[in-house]
Amino acid sequence: MRRFKTLGAIFVILLCIASVNGQTLRIAVAANAQFVMDSLKTAFQKDHPGKIDLIVSSSGKLTAQIKHGAPYDIFLSADMKYPSSIYEAGDALAAPAIYAFGKLVLWTAGKTTPGLDRLRSSTIKTIAVANPAIAPYGVAAITALKKTGMFETIKDKIVYGESIAQVNQYLLSGAADVAFTAMSVVKSPDMSRKGKWIEVKADLYQPIAQGVIILKFAKRNHLKMARAFYDFLFSSGGRAIFRYFGYRIH
Repeated sequence: MRRFKTLGAIFVILLCIASVNGQTLRIAVAANAQFVMDSLKTAFQKDHPGKIDLIVSSSGKLTAQIKHGAPYDIFLSADMKYPSSIYEAGDALAAPAIYAFGKLVLWTAGKTTPGLDRLRSSTIKTIAVANPAIAPYGVAAITALKKTGMFETIKDKIVYGESIAQVNQYLLSGAADVAFTAMSVVKSPDMSRKGKWIEVKADLYQPIAQGVIILKFAKRNHLKMARAFYDFLFSSGGRAIFRYFGYRIH
């Protein structure tokens, strides 16, 4: 445990040095939104030149880093509970706002269209799911499997990834036969021609409300740019990009 704490402290110090030495807006983003963030960043920078770094991981891991002092300006989470806990701890400038609702899909890398019923098949030996302890899309996948009554039957086939990004790697590397991932992943330009996917019915899991906050770190560094990017997420241009990647906008 002591070793992990030491490594965590070193990680935060390195991030602080990097931030102080450069005028860079640092955005921590949940792995499901990695691809849409690339498009949002490109669109935003047309009118707001400046360097932006994206730090991609699971919502739970990013929250732990922020609570240990990681120098991030904005946090986009896949689950409202994480930015809410940061706000309640006094580390955000305002309460989190919902920027979009994510959708869950079932994905295969082959030519066969996946289906929930097919998960019981002996030809499906491994099913990749994000760790529900730290990844909201993992919670949604397990909830859907339990609602369909399939979880007990196929639970031994499940391999857990620490985030949606790792789940995607499991599938694309062949380590998993099918994967539960975000629609924003399979609709991204990099992934849209890889494999087949179906949307998991929305009534099988709780809506995946995704929240954003401006962190207090931005107040003494890049507050003007942070606010501009935050506002862009809720603009017509930002919302159009979210819709393109399959998010539901309320």
